[in-house]
Amino acid sequence: MLNILAIAAHPDDVELGCAGTLVKHARKGQKIGILDLTEGELGTRGSVELRYKESAAAAELMGVAVRANARMADGFFRNDEEHQRKLIAWIRHFRPEIVIANALQDRHPDHGRGGKLIADSCFFAGLSKIKTEWEGKEQAAWRPRRVLHMIQDRTFEPTFIVDITEAMDVKVDAIKAYQSQFHNPGSDEPMTYIATAGFIENIIARDALWGKRIGVKYGEAFICENLPGISDLDSLILPEFP
Repeated sequence: MLNILAIAAHPDDVELGCAGTLVKHARKGQKIGILDLTEGELGTRGSVELRYKESAAAAELMGVAVRANARMADGFFRNDEEHQRKLIAWIRHFRPEIVIANALQDRHPDHGRGGKLIADSCFFAGLSKIKTEWEGKEQAAWRPRRVLHMIQDRTFEPTFIVDITEAMDVKVDAIKAYQSQFHNPGSDEPMTYIATAGFIENIIARDALWGKRIGVKYGEAFICENLPGISDLDSLILPEFP
């Protein structure tokens, strides 16, 4: 059983969108997992083998307990019964309390489609009449208590923002673990949108803007389709901007 499972279309989606939040919860002693839906095989730079090495290095930096890959087809997976049943089995296997998913709309079509696939599969995973198996054994129904969506390339009004100030350095290191994907002056591979010199700096600036919204240095923003509750008004108090 996991406290948090981050599920995203591509290796590096999680690092860019919610690594700081995962690091904070891992440091609290919680059990964190990551499930990449695809191997990122359509990526212009690098290779599948290299992405596995990079994603493992990033996971170690973040302190996650487990990272797995569902091996769906990059660019061509769909939010249909076949893919839902496959993802339901993974959700029931990990039994997370909270799932963090791709954005419901974004620049990359896989992100929005992945976000919807993840949300639908989390709901269906709680229906006992949907039968799945894991290693030859029938699985029990399991529905995460909450599904949160990252805000990725496009900007939307968040439901809430998490203070990641103390985890920002690890987040940046985890992103940079993907040396084949991001800016590398020594690389002779084709230039891409995320490989431009200012891309990571833009991620840092974005997180600084989210942080400013809640009076801290850095933040990560999330959208929750059903309204989250709080235990009391003290939960709304954050320290002043450092």
